[in-house]
Amino acid sequence: MNVNLSAIPGFLAGHARVLDRRRYDLLTGEGDAASVLAALDAYRNPDGGYGWGLEPDLRTPESQPGAALHAFAVFGDVAPHVTPRTSPHAAALCDWLDSVTLPDGGLPFSLPLTVSEASAPWWLSGDPAVSSLQITSVTAAAAHQVAAYDPAVAAHPWLERATRYCLDAIQRLEGMPHAYVLLFSVHFLDAVHDSRPEAAGLLKRLGGHIPADGRVPVEGGTEDEALRPLDFAPLPGRPARGLFEPEVIAADLVRLAGEQQDDGGWVVDFARISPAGALDWRGDVTVGAVRTLRANGMV
Repeated sequence: MNVNLSAIPGFLAGHARVLDRRRYDLLTGEGDAASVLAALDAYRNPDGGYGWGLEPDLRTPESQPGAALHAFAVFGDVAPHVTPRTSPHAAALCDWLDSVTLPDGGLPFSLPLTVSEASAPWWLSGDPAVSSLQITSVTAAAAHQVAAYDPAVAAHPWLERATRYCLDAIQRLEGMPHAYVLLFSVHFLDAVHDSRPEAAGLLKRLGGHIPADGRVPVEGGTEDEALRPLDFAPLPGRPARGLFEPEVIAADLVRLAGEQQDDGGWVVDFARISPAGALDWRGDVTVGAVRTLRANGMV
């Protein structure tokens, strides 16, 4: 299955944020880290957190945990390209996260929104007084990827607090968790696998909830919404990849490549909440699809 790389820049020009256009250029060797970080700064608040729709379905301007994970993902993009750290804003983001972390070490799913319009209902209904394994695990997983390059993030007390919370909360899981809790917990355990001895056993236990074909339907999502093997294990050589047979990954790579649309981009199978968010997601997932396919030698 061939990917039409030549169509992607034009798709991004017409459908994507400047941030994702800059990320794509960096991914393909045409851009630079400074330009990516400059684009990310547009979403940054004076308190060190991020908002303003950096999470495409969370359009409110104030800093939110849901936006922090996207910021760490961008810091992770640029980390291999700058020395010795990603950006001082990465450690400042840890400071902000520490300020909103609850006493048990977890992050709330969301904080009160000052602008509710155009945001998804799940963000509106988040309880700021209750820790969320879903949002804490995915944010900590992204932070650990940055910490591999940035000593200030690696040594930050927030990351240790969040890591301990996630390990304990995953240990307490009983039965099949919600699909996204499962996904983000797998990401977290993969990220800490080499530094936390308990992670290997927990990862194996969670893997038991993933069917052999790797497809996990999303309860409460759209009719066709499901998580796939490459959502759980996008990178070769990582512990999470061991949860799947090689032929399952090979088939999913063909599936991902084949989902490129005629306009050059990829689409999402989850609900579209706002016109702006729908466009933002397409740019984001297109960059992510190319990154995964490149990492697996498909483009």
